[in-house]
Amino acid sequence: MIKVFVPLDSAALSMGADEVAIAIVQSAASQGKDITLIRTGSRGMLWLEPLVEVETSAGRIGFANISTEAVPELIKSGALDTGSHKSSIGLVEEHDFFKNQNRVTFARVGVIDPLSISDYENHGGLVGLRKALEMSAAEVVSQVTESGLRGRGGAGFPAGIKWQTVLNTQSDQKYICCNADEGDSGTFADRMLMEGDPFTLIEGMIISGIAVGATQGLIYVRSEYPHAIDILNRAIAMANEYGLLGSNVLGSKSAFALEVRVGAGSYVCGEETAMLESLEGKRGMVRAKPPIPALVGLFGKPTVINNVMTLSAVPMILAQGAAAYQALGHERSRGTQVFQLAGNIKRGGVVEVAFGITLGELVDIYGGGTNSGKPVKTVQIGGPLGAYLGTESWDVAMAYESLAQAGGMLGHGGIVVFDDTANMAKQARFAMEFCAEESCGKCTPCRIGSTRGVEVIDRIVAGEDQEKNLELLEDLCEVMTDGSLCAMGGLTPMPVRSALKLFPADFGIKTGAKL
Repeated sequence: MIKVFVPLDSAALSMGADEVAIAIVQSAASQGKDITLIRTGSRGMLWLEPLVEVETSAGRIGFANISTEAVPELIKSGALDTGSHKSSIGLVEEHDFFKNQNRVTFARVGVIDPLSISDYENHGGLVGLRKALEMSAAEVVSQVTESGLRGRGGAGFPAGIKWQTVLNTQSDQKYICCNADEGDSGTFADRMLMEGDPFTLIEGMIISGIAVGATQGLIYVRSEYPHAIDILNRAIAMANEYGLLGSNVLGSKSAFALEVRVGAGSYVCGEETAMLESLEGKRGMVRAKPPIPALVGLFGKPTVINNVMTLSAVPMILAQGAAAYQALGHERSRGTQVFQLAGNIKRGGVVEVAFGITLGELVDIYGGGTNSGKPVKTVQIGGPLGAYLGTESWDVAMAYESLAQAGGMLGHGGIVVFDDTANMAKQARFAMEFCAEESCGKCTPCRIGSTRGVEVIDRIVAGEDQEKNLELLEDLCEVMTDGSLCAMGGLTPMPVRSALKLFPADFGIKTGAKL
């Protein structure tokens, strides 16, 4: 029996993976080939999708960019037996994009059937949860704290400190909220994890509940992820049937219930307090802090809010120990980061490596440079509100503090590449326009400042009293940064200021003009 693997990840589906899977089954049957078809997540080499894999004694061989028309010939050629074919990329885990990665959170994504608990266990799943069930809550929190795990949603706040705060707060009810509202441009790691290995997220949330005394979890997923929502709901139903969720987790005295809540598409609901408002059935608007959600969160109760990547790192930390995770990384950025390469890039996809890799290595070595073949002009890191960095920053280590020193931010690890044809004045204008469109409207600096920002940039580009308008734009950026309630308005000046600093000519500003 030959095992054939076809991804069910949304990116692969958009390239016809479902049709390829059907064609493989039909062609194999018509040619008398005895196969077992297994649907998996994606390996993250998105430019090769649909990537069909076959199991051999040496490992799994990949066949890239397989179309339905190519399937009959692929099978007839004997490629499923030999692994030899013109579309073959050889052993998938030896591919130069893949072999030097350090896959921790994504260890099972693209490898297992995402809706098989037995497959999940056979590849190391539930080891961390079983260890957590034998530990006290304080011991679990201590492991997460000692690991150095920081929030992967963008803020980089130490997860263990947040958990300790919730553990120390007395309440008749506590919650674990997973923020899966992955709205940043160029980011897709949360989606890929939820579609390719949902039980890792489920296990991480249960461990979090054990650690702080929470019995209810909610996963807030953006409505634009229907496939991830479907897989999560099916995985949760299986987990309940298996006894992984419910009143006696894996036969223990611990209880944990979990459900998916779907957002309505508001970007600002990626901010934790706006997400809480949405979960409570209200309009998604930012809350003033304090109090912090760890003390007064969902329905006024102590709440742990972490994103998908943060919670999904927890099972490995418990399974292998805090020291193993702490051993990876750079300075205060410990463990691995799942970087997502997008934009004008030759090899887009997911790269999970320890913190400390340079920006240039990610773009040039893993990404292969621009897809257009033109020189890289700039990259934007951390979503639509992240700063632009030029090739002079190629040696910057990809870590929280080093990126901040370079004037950028890590955010959710999204890296969007632009070649030398990009107009950065238009990109700066887009940042202000995006903020105006997505602002919840609660605070004046964000609501009004972004609208005025679009107008001022237009005047600068039109050459109207540039010196005065540049000064006005800087004043506006300062007010938005210091006066906004949340990162929506507070970070919008980052791409504007960085684009203006690096590429003044795109704004029509003459060399030597005062910026």
